[in-house]
Amino acid sequence: MINSSDNIKFLKNKSAWLRKKCFEMLSSANQGHPGSVMSQIEILVSLYYGGIIKYTENDPKNSNNDKIIISKGHAAMSLYPIFADIGYFDEKELKKFGTKGCLLKIFGNINIPGIDATSGSLGHGLGIGAGLCFSFKKSKVKNKSYVVISEGEMYEGSTWESAMFASHHNLNNLIVILDRNNKMILGDTEECLKLEPISSKWESFGFNVFNVDGHSIEELLNVFNNISSVKNNKPSIIIANTVKGKGISFMENDPNWHYWHNLNEDKIKQAIQELDYE
Repeated sequence: MINSSDNIKFLKNKSAWLRKKCFEMLSSANQGHPGSVMSQIEILVSLYYGGIIKYTENDPKNSNNDKIIISKGHAAMSLYPIFADIGYFDEKELKKFGTKGCLLKIFGNINIPGIDATSGSLGHGLGIGAGLCFSFKKSKVKNKSYVVISEGEMYEGSTWESAMFASHHNLNNLIVILDRNNKMILGDTEECLKLEPISSKWESFGFNVFNVDGHSIEELLNVFNNISSVKNNKPSIIIANTVKGKGISFMENDPNWHYWHNLNEDKIKQAIQELDYE
């Protein structure tokens, strides 16, 4: 059973593992974007370890694989430990993250096995995902695209152009996940430029809209599985309500932690203690 208590416990432990591994990589590289990385952990764990996304171990280029696009490319490194775990590259590469000449860059790019789109310029990921889904439909391929976007990307016109395209072409193989952590570089999104009502906006663009707690494995698994049963040919968006910097108390809900800051030894120890798991 996908929602059995044993499976939920496994996925929660996997989330704790991934969050701690990402912190260790960020700390070692002394650079990156911890706030955005930590808020999407449960989303990615649910996709890869919850039986949702279709992938082939040890074979990132398999044509049967679904596509994963982290449109907020500064947070793509959350995928790196997962990709190492499923055999896309050697785990030793994780220790080189962010260093000169390394495979694993701060921003994801297609030279990294498993990364399906070079991202970083906000607002482009949804268009890439929609284009892939359009191609799948034309080729009668059953693959899907999962696109994780930030709320800051809702300030970009290209996002809404892509949404119109997806709706017009009935791309029900497109699943968008909005990492709704309410924060961006400049502060609170509702103070910078009001985004609400987000659900109504996406509904008006022809999307199925679902709202979940983005840190609840149970809710995420339920919504991913429910999308598969919807038969109206619409693309779908999951508004995942999350906490920027989730799991580290001095980072949570603080827009300053969009970027990495130097940490003294005490702060590093505190973070590791807070991220420890069974």
